[in-house]
Amino acid sequence: MAQWVRFDDLGMEGFGLLQGKDIIVYQGSMFEQPIATDMRIPLASVRLLAPCEPSKIIALWNNFHQLAAKLDVAKPDEPLYLLKALSSVASPEAVVRRPPSYTERVGYEGELGIVIGKRCSNASEAEAAAAIFGYTCVNDLTASDIIARDKTFAQWARAKSFDGFCPFGPVIATDIDPAECNVKTELNGALRQDYPLSDMIFPPAILVSALSKDMTLEPGDLICCGTSLGVGSIKDPTNTVSVTIEGIGTLSTTFVQ
Repeated sequence: MAQWVRFDDLGMEGFGLLQGKDIIVYQGSMFEQPIATDMRIPLASVRLLAPCEPSKIIALWNNFHQLAAKLDVAKPDEPLYLLKALSSVASPEAVVRRPPSYTERVGYEGELGIVIGKRCSNASEAEAAAAIFGYTCVNDLTASDIIARDKTFAQWARAKSFDGFCPFGPVIATDIDPAECNVKTELNGALRQDYPLSDMIFPPAILVSALSKDMTLEPGDLICCGTSLGVGSIKDPTNTVSVTIEGIGTLSTTFVQ
C-alpha cells in the first residue's frame, strides 16, 4: 500500500509518498509514472493540501443498503448523483466557516472517495477498476435545509457546494480493498458513524464504469461514494469532524458556526 500526499512547503507546492513521519518528494505527475527525487521532508514541517486537484467532484445519493432501508426508499437501478463545485474543496485540517448567507442546519457525511488515475470513458467494469488510482476520506458537508426549500426543484448542488464543503484527504491510498473497511465519523469526539463499505449498492468498479458512460472521467477526479447511517447536524459554535478509514487515515475538519 502506498499513501500519496500533496503539500505546501513555505509557498512551494509538491507531492510525494508518505513514509513514516517523512514525505519522499516526487516530480512529474502523480498519476503517470512519477519520478522519485532524493529529497525527504518531515511531514510535520509542511501543510497538507487536498491530495489531488479534480476536474470534477461527483457525489452519490442512496448508495448504501442500510440507509435506503432506514429511509424506506427503493434501491436505485443506476447511480444517483450530483456535482459539487470545485471551490468546495478544502484541505485536511481545514477550518470551514458557516456561509454567511445560510443560518439553518449543516450536516456532516463521512464517505469513501474514489480518485481516478487515468482517463476513463464508456469503460467496462474491468477497465473501470484499472482506472481507479486509489481512495481517500471525504466529509461531504451539506446545507441540509436548502435541498427541499423550493418545492419545484431539489437544490442538491447548491446545498453541497458552499466554499469549503468538500474536505478530503489526508492521503490517497492505493492497493486497499474498501470492501474490507468501515467509515467511522466522530463529531467532537463522539462516534456518530461506523458503517461497512461492503454495504455499497454500487461498489467502486461498477460505479466508475456507470459514471464513465455519462461523462469522461479524468485523472484526479473525485467520486464521493455516498454515506450511510449516522448522518447528523453540526450544532456547537466550534466543532471537530473526523472521518477515519483504515489504510487511509483520519481526515479532520474544524467547522465554525
